[in-house]
Amino acid sequence: MAYAIIETGGKQVRVEPGRFYDIELLSAEPDEKVTIESVLLVQNDGEVTIGQPLVAGATVQGTVLRHLRGRKVLVYKMKPKKKTRKKRGHRQEITRLLIDSITLNGTVLTAPTATGETADATPDTETAAE
Repeated sequence: MAYAIIETGGKQVRVEPGRFYDIELLSAEPDEKVTIESVLLVQNDGEVTIGQPLVAGATVQGTVLRHLRGRKVLVYKMKPKKKTRKKRGHRQEITRLLIDSITLNGTVLTAPTATGETADATPDTETAAE
């Protein structure tokens, strides 16, 4: 299983092809392809490539699924014996990103397909021809 560690929104995220992640808001429309070049580490079949600080020739391609808002975080400030209270809430804007593939020096690492799905196998036409 291949994975990469990318930097986006000031945070480092471990990503795998075929999975989606909630990251900081990106300026891209839904169903738009996004390429992230700030790749810090790539692991493929036990072979680890670490960047100094970025891996040269490594990119991560993804598709923006949608934009949403995170859970509400309550900030409550109180000064005891002063009758001072402040209650504020905040919801962070986030983007749900589906990782399509990880590319390392021209080699594309994608998610494994399901075992039952093969595009070129057509058993109905093979049995009808016999």
